[in-house]
Amino acid sequence: MQTKSWLSLQNHARHRGLRFGRLAVQAALVVVICALIYVVAINVAQNLSRAHIASGFGFWNNTAGFDISQTLIGYSASTSTFGRAFWVGLLNTLLVAALGVVLATLIGFLIGLGRLSPNWLIARLSGGYVESIRNVPLLLQLLFWYNAVLKTLPDLRGSLRLPGGAVLNNRGLFLPAVEFGAPFAAVLIAFVTAVVVAIALRIWTRWRFELTGKPVPLVWRTLALLIGFPLIASAITGAPIRLGALHVSRFNVSGGVEILPEFAALVLALSVYTAAFIAEVVRAGVLAVERGQVEAAQSLGLRPRATLRLVVVPQAMRVIIPPLTSQYLNLLKNSSLAVAIGYPDLVQVFAGSVLNITGQAVEVIAVTMAVYLAISLLTSLLMNLYGRSVMFVEH
Repeated sequence: MQTKSWLSLQNHARHRGLRFGRLAVQAALVVVICALIYVVAINVAQNLSRAHIASGFGFWNNTAGFDISQTLIGYSASTSTFGRAFWVGLLNTLLVAALGVVLATLIGFLIGLGRLSPNWLIARLSGGYVESIRNVPLLLQLLFWYNAVLKTLPDLRGSLRLPGGAVLNNRGLFLPAVEFGAPFAAVLIAFVTAVVVAIALRIWTRWRFELTGKPVPLVWRTLALLIGFPLIASAITGAPIRLGALHVSRFNVSGGVEILPEFAALVLALSVYTAAFIAEVVRAGVLAVERGQVEAAQSLGLRPRATLRLVVVPQAMRVIIPPLTSQYLNLLKNSSLAVAIGYPDLVQVFAGSVLNITGQAVEVIAVTMAVYLAISLLTSLLMNLYGRSVMFVEH
């Protein structure tokens, strides 16, 4: 008994020594890293001082003095600050990234499922899309959409008139502005009601499916609710929603919403390019689902579309989500190529114009890198949370 106690104490002392040694190594590593950061910071500060370059963020509240072609918030070259220009560029980047993610996901899922289609033509066309798009550099595709497609459109005098009053030329796409009448609150209430009914319908259909095993087509019914309720309310209250008229002159188009060709080219290039990689991710995820799952669904009488939607895709998502997250992050970072065509994103506005005017490269580049890092980490967090929600729980 005494021998066992002595061995136990010896093992405990050995483990404690190992733990202390590991903590000491980690502490030493932290000290070394902090020392390196301190040395680099001192060196940078001395070099900036020697070159008579100002440091700090005092420039943030100085007047910018330059125009920005697309702004989602109020901005004026004569009164707005460099900080305001930063927010304008950031919002433009987020807008491009959000639209690119949605379009790339839709196109990628369609192409990925198309590669697995039993239809020979659809499968070959989908395969050709993937192989041709993902093997051409994104920058070249961006320049193609901008210079070879959008810039070859007619000039202002030969503008194309589109249905609904829209105008298309090489300056961009001009859409009539949506004007809201006085009784618009009724339409808003109708839309909120439609959302509540759609949520209740989804809960009911899920309960009915678990009880009877009979699926209910929900997508078209939800769209009918979200579109039908506001339209009915608009008709009853005297159409409070209407489209304004565009005024096309010899030199300009006014009275509507302008979609710049730079913006359209960037969104198209990012969406089409990223969709080719997402298609392969989707195809790999679907092929990872065991064949027996499909056969079991078919034996229960499920149609191919229902089998794909209810059995295959939910199981494939646990394989799809990790590489899909990487593609979303790539799309976000690739949006910085906007500087090649002059679209005012964060890099073009803040790391371009602001940096050239202020000359404070360290602060500007550090802020830009921190923003991209924060957005990427937030995207990864959200996708990881979604991935956990679709993972199988094993008991």
